Amino acid sequence: MKTGILLSGGMDSLALTWWKRPDVAFTVDYGQAAALAEYHAASAACLELKIEHHLLRVDCGSLGSGDMVLSEPDAHAPNTDWWPYRNQLIVTIAAMKAIALEVEILWLGTVKSDQSHKDGTTEFLRLINNLVEYQEGELRVEAPAISMSTLDLIKMAGIPPHVLAWAHSCHKANVPCNNCRGCNKYRETYERAGNDLDWAR
Repeated sequence: MKTGILLSGGMDSLALTWWKRPDVAFTVDYGQAAALAEYHAASAACLELKIEHHLLRVDCGSLGSGDMVLSEPDAHAPNTDWWPYRNQLIVTIAAMKAIALEVEILWLGTVKSDQSHKDGTTEFLRLINNLVEYQEGELRVEAPAISMSTLDLIKMAGIPPHVLAWAHSCHKANVPCNNCRGCNKYRETYERAGNDLDWAR
């Protein structure tokens, strides 16, 4: 069975890639400010694991707001970074390529903390999987770590610290700003993981 992963280059998708070792990975540049750094992080992991890697470019930058496109947040934005239907968009783009490559399972790096957003819930996963299966068939969407914290996923994956350090989580730039939600999560998670001596060896 041919497997694929939506690999953003962030900690969660990087750890899931290390754990599951898919046949192919998809990184989507949809117009986000940190697209180049995300691609480099994803590419480094794929090179290390000898995974076929595809960069998919569809510029939807004019549809986002806030940190991820370096603009003022939309008046309806729940956070400083907001891209309506973002996960639906990037899953669809990755699925379009995956189906052409005869991938049967497309993994997402969704973790437990993502459930504060509708597109990080088990219900969203069920709905997007049903839609993908219904429209073209022969492709399932799964999130193996949806019930885990990022730290639990890192430990389960056994990803080495130096590989996890390749992750790029900044929402604002290709060089970490150290002052956005993505950078804060990266720093806090890496520090907590580093306190686990078994992981750090």
